[in-house]
Amino acid sequence: MQNPTIVIGVIGADCHAVGNKVLDRVFTMHNFNVINLGVMVSQDEYIDAAIETGAQAIVISSIYGHGEVDCIGMRENCIERGIGEILLYVGGNLVIGKHDFSEIEIKFKEMGFNRVFAPDTDLELVCSLMKSDIDHVMQAEETAEGMQ
Repeated sequence: MQNPTIVIGVIGADCHAVGNKVLDRVFTMHNFNVINLGVMVSQDEYIDAAIETGAQAIVISSIYGHGEVDCIGMRENCIERGIGEILLYVGGNLVIGKHDFSEIEIKFKEMGFNRVFAPDTDLELVCSLMKSDIDHVMQAEETAEGMQ
């Protein structure tokens, strides 16, 4: 089986590049095929890259605190463009100010994200969860194809 393809980047006007480079390196070391769009990425750029590469997931990071605003409508835009079931992950410092992370997680899950990661989440755990999610989706697709 081919390594899963993921599209990563830093959304919106956020230009924090160091964390993005760390994510790229860690994901690559865990056998993901990483399509790294860099910083200041629009929703359309993520979706275009996912469509072009047949990616299994989009991984959005944000450090500057405006992730909530930048991510509004992401799932709807994916649906509109024909990849509505793609796995969506988001992580980082997603809102301005101090908030209970469980509230942030609920907000982003209501926006259609599959998983929401706090800034201090262990990247080994992130990789493990993403692999598990992707494997689950791929198995479900194989089962559905076999039933046709």
